[in-house]
Amino acid sequence: MAEAVTPNQTMVTEFILLGLSSNPEMQLILFMVFLPIYLLTLAGNILIMVTIVHDRHLHTPMYFFLTNLSFIDICHASVTVPKMLSDFLSAEKTISFGGCVAQMFFLHLFTCTEIFLLTVMAYDRYVAICNPMHYLTVMNHKVCLLLAGAVWLGGTVHSLALTSMTIKLPYCGPREIDNFFCDVPPVIRLACTNTYIIEVLIISNSGLISVVCFVVLVGSYGVILVSLRNRFSEGRRKALSTCAAHLTVVMLFLGHCIFIYSRPSTSFSEDKVVSVFFTAITPLLNPIIYTLRNEDMKRALSKLVGRKVEAEEK
Repeated sequence: MAEAVTPNQTMVTEFILLGLSSNPEMQLILFMVFLPIYLLTLAGNILIMVTIVHDRHLHTPMYFFLTNLSFIDICHASVTVPKMLSDFLSAEKTISFGGCVAQMFFLHLFTCTEIFLLTVMAYDRYVAICNPMHYLTVMNHKVCLLLAGAVWLGGTVHSLALTSMTIKLPYCGPREIDNFFCDVPPVIRLACTNTYIIEVLIISNSGLISVVCFVVLVGSYGVILVSLRNRFSEGRRKALSTCAAHLTVVMLFLGHCIFIYSRPSTSFSEDKVVSVFFTAITPLLNPIIYTLRNEDMKRALSKLVGRKVEAEEK
C-alpha cells in the first residue's frame, strides 16, 4: 500500500549522482579513459552504417538490421556517457527530475529495442541458414520494415510503461543515486513509499523480457548450429562466424539486463561495473565484433577506404 505524502514533505526537484568515484584525480583519469571510448563508439558505428549504405552488396536483411543496431548503439551510449563525462569535470553532479526521467525513458527505449532487434536478427539468421531457398521471399523488404517498426514500437511501449510507473511515485527525501546515471531500480529506492509492487512489476516486465528473449535467442542459435552439421565446410565456416558474432553480442548485452532487472531492487557492489560495461563498453564492442568476424564487412570497408584514397589522389 502506497503511503501518502504529508504536507510538510518537500518534493525532490533534482537528484545527485554519486558517480564512479569521488576522488578528483581518479575522475580525471576516468574522463581520459571514457572520452576516447565514446568517440570510438560513435566513429565505429557510424562507419558501419556508412559502409552498409554505400555497398550495394550489403543491401540485405541482415545488414539492414545491423544498421539499426549501430544506430541504437550510438543512441544508447549517448543517453548516459556524455553526462558521465561532464560530471567527471564538475563539482556538482546533479540532474534535474525531468532530466532523470528523460534519461530513464530513453535508456529503456534503446535497451528494449535492442533486445527485440537481437531476437529479430536471430530469426533472420535462422531463416537464412535453415531455409536458404526461401530466404529472400520470407525476409522481403516489406517484412523487414514491419519487423523494424514492431521492434521500435515494442521498445517505446515498454519504456513508457516503466517510466510512467516510476514517476508516479512520491520523491520527498533522499536525493543521492548511487550510480552515474538514472535507472529505474536505484531511483525507486529513493521513493518515500512502499515500492514492493513496483519492483515486482519491473521484474515481471524488464526481467521477463530479458530472460525470455535470451532463451529464444540461445534456442534459435542452437537449432542453427545443429542444422550446420550437414553443410559444406566453407558455408559452414561463414555461417558459424556470423552466428558466433551474434551470440557474443547477445551474451554481453542480455547478461547485464538479466543481472540488473531480474532481481529485487537491492544494490550490489558489482552494479556500477556492470553498468559501465553495459552503457559504455558494449556499444563500442558491437562494431568491432561484427567487422572483425565478418568477411563481407571487411571487404566492404576496404573498398570504401580505397575509394576515398583514390578520390584524394585525384
